[in-house]
Amino acid sequence: MFNLAEIERAHDIVRAAMTPTAAHAWPLLAQRLGTTVVVKHENHTPAGAFKVRGGLVYMDRLKRERPQTAGIISATTGNHGQSLAFAGSRHRLPVTIYVPHGNSTEKNRAMKAFGANLIEYGEDFEAARDEAKRHAARDGLEIVPSFHRDLVLGVSTYALELFRSAPDIDVLYVPIGQGSGISGCILARDLLGKKTEIVGVQSTEAPSYALSFKAGTIVSTNSSNTRADGVATRIPDPEAFEIIRKGASRIVQVTDDEIGAAIRAYWTDTHNLAEGAGAAALAAALQEKANLRGKRVGLVLSGGNIDFELFRKWVMADDAVAQKVMMA
Repeated sequence: MFNLAEIERAHDIVRAAMTPTAAHAWPLLAQRLGTTVVVKHENHTPAGAFKVRGGLVYMDRLKRERPQTAGIISATTGNHGQSLAFAGSRHRLPVTIYVPHGNSTEKNRAMKAFGANLIEYGEDFEAARDEAKRHAARDGLEIVPSFHRDLVLGVSTYALELFRSAPDIDVLYVPIGQGSGISGCILARDLLGKKTEIVGVQSTEAPSYALSFKAGTIVSTNSSNTRADGVATRIPDPEAFEIIRKGASRIVQVTDDEIGAAIRAYWTDTHNLAEGAGAAALAAALQEKANLRGKRVGLVLSGGNIDFELFRKWVMADDAVAQKVMMA
């Protein structure tokens, strides 16, 4: 897909807009997991999530190679749209974003604040994406998919930062939405010659990649009803699936309750707020805690863009559960 020199150039593009994000070893998380753990804080980007890196790299190539482009359009549940809106504002290019009805109120507000023209359509991501494609064809706009070489190249820069700051990670847990993040981690690992085991994480309510990984072929699901909207994927991207199938060791499925517990753990142990997808990696590591002793574990905290109301209802609704998690 790309080589190490291209990742280095992409990193220069990203660094022009933001500083590298931290990779911290938190002692309370280490106690909770019973082993050394390093967290890559992609919740600290200007858009609050890792995908901003991909938007910056995509937009850089677009403006260099197709400067006549009238505007771009895409569909999202939030972080992809924020990424494109942020990058579009830097290059003064109009950005239209489709989201499904009932999408995160605060992510919608953030996309609008970055300058996006936001349109609500359909009941899920796939419906919004199909309408965005029709809109693009009608108005001559460039459709930006959720998985694209430049997006993967951009987000691979966080893996480059992580592997260079923490080169001895034995196993890295990465959430899977459309697959750009884990694909970037796999490709960066291979290009750097690392032996790190990479483990994907999905919700039990949206397990399309997990089912596909087990079957060895693309498997779609009829619904994706997880509260963790960043991993709410029904239809795997074929190119992402091939990279994951060849480069990941396994895909762990976690429940929404486990994700909620991991959000609480991040808050109590690090005072960082994680969205559902952002906490999924920790949820998976906690599920596999017994097998991690003696290993150096990496966790991708992919984003922190969670609505307060969802946080209140989901994460803090059961005080007894919350107290149990905090005491674990």
